[in-house]
Amino acid sequence: MTHAGLVAVDPWTERRERAAALLARYPFAGDVLRLYAALVPVQERAFRSARDDAPPADAPQLASYIAERVLPPVVDVTAAHGPHRLKEAVRERFAAGRLADLVARWLGGGGEDQPAIERYLARVSAAPVLEALGAAAGRACRGPRDARGAHCPVCGGLPQLAYVEPSGDDLVTAPRRLLCSRCGSAWVFPRLTCAACGETAASRLGIFAETERFPHIRVDGCGTCDRYLVTVDLRKDPDAVPIVDELAALPLDLYAQERGMVKITANMMGMG
Repeated sequence: MTHAGLVAVDPWTERRERAAALLARYPFAGDVLRLYAALVPVQERAFRSARDDAPPADAPQLASYIAERVLPPVVDVTAAHGPHRLKEAVRERFAAGRLADLVARWLGGGGEDQPAIERYLARVSAAPVLEALGAAAGRACRGPRDARGAHCPVCGGLPQLAYVEPSGDDLVTAPRRLLCSRCGSAWVFPRLTCAACGETAASRLGIFAETERFPHIRVDGCGTCDRYLVTVDLRKDPDAVPIVDELAALPLDLYAQERGMVKITANMMGMG
């Protein structure tokens, strides 16, 4: 991401520093943010290795690469830093074997139906590799690339969150982008449109916010399909890192869910 003065910042440094800053600001999200901070070095190494290794973007081979090279350290870090129930669950699933299969299922678009622990392991392990592959990640992943734009144009994954960034021109509306839950790509999406069902009627689209605690984060919900996603507004907090800030927004997730709404995609830690 580029900050004021057009200085590019390494995304892994940015994520690591943002997790530390949010941990101090939102102690109630401590368990999630501490685990995420511990996983960042593992993901960074996986990203840089995949960028150098250029693993084949063939789904079975890529699933094996991720299962052999990335998933074991993800298990180790989770067992060391995760909540007790998650620690036990990852140990049990790792011992059960067939790890490439759980990664392949995530790449193949079946992740939403996977057991939560498998989805967590596959997603956290695959994300940095797919991010490193860039456009080539699409060859290893299945999923619709629909004209409406509600799925990632690169890999067909569902949107994890939305973010709004400054347009750089006061006369131009700031673009809304969706961030892919699978490969980390971002794409422009209409602002007044539900990212789940395509509803455009303003009377059916609601915004939920807690501006004192989260001045730059809100929930965009749809009364037609009862789905929602978190939106991070970078105009209100230029230091925000959407993928990290969303992890701290658990109270907003709870608020939406208490009103019968379901998140389009649970966050990386399987919450929301």
